[in-house]
Amino acid sequence: MSRAIANALGFQIVWFSTVAGVGHGLPWAGPLAAIVFAAWVLSDKTTRSADVWLLLRALPIGYMTDCVWVASGSIRFAEPWPAQPFAPIWILALWVGLILSINHSLVFLHQRPWLAMLLGAVSGPIAYYGASRGFSAAAFEIGFSTMMWILAITWAALLPLLLAMSAHYRRTLAIGAAPIATGERQ
Repeated sequence: MSRAIANALGFQIVWFSTVAGVGHGLPWAGPLAAIVFAAWVLSDKTTRSADVWLLLRALPIGYMTDCVWVASGSIRFAEPWPAQPFAPIWILALWVGLILSINHSLVFLHQRPWLAMLLGAVSGPIAYYGASRGFSAAAFEIGFSTMMWILAITWAALLPLLLAMSAHYRRTLAIGAAPIATGERQ
């Protein structure tokens, strides 16, 4: 199995462990899966510096995005620790999984910003919908259609932003990181 496919499967395990765990009163399941996934991804010395650089910069952006949903009253998450106006800590596990996929299983999007926008606009709302309807990990506090549109627009911007941040690292801080940029290492 290629490392890119394993990365995609690992991200899905993190996502399902997180939302299913929270929905069933096991909020530690997702963070545990994210720690194991992160250890595996970061064991790859060829991409470690790019992954850590992106993780340190993108994780606050992702967490604050979900904090906006909580603070605005748009989404209520299960297992809400710490408390409003913050998103629950378990949300960080989802963001770790996504961010550590940017330079691996999502590498094909690096040269395709329009595809990244489309994928973000579709997959972001689907993920929140799945977390809410399938696992009771979240609940929409505003109209369903309105929230889906807001999530689509937000994710159409967020996924390309994460990819642009990764590209910035490659351009300015790691000139020799061509395998990530081109997907050759996959």
